[in-house]
Amino acid sequence: MSTTEDSLNRAEELLARLEAARGELDRLAQEEGGSPERALEILGELSELAKAVEEELERAKREAESDAAQS
Repeated sequence: MSTTEDSLNRAEELLARLEAARGELDRLAQEEGGSPERALEILGELSELAKAVEEELERAKREAESDAAQS
């Protein structure tokens, strides 16, 4: 498997984790008396995951461009 595909696979995994965290935040928001502290933790996780996805996509783009330039 190419490094571009590896980066895209990691990005997909991170997106799945991001979606799970978002779902947890939604459930927490619907609970009566939900924990504001936990909501802040989840928001932090969402931010970190979004940055990681962006980094993986940028890495995949650079690798694809590099591969194309070498062909």
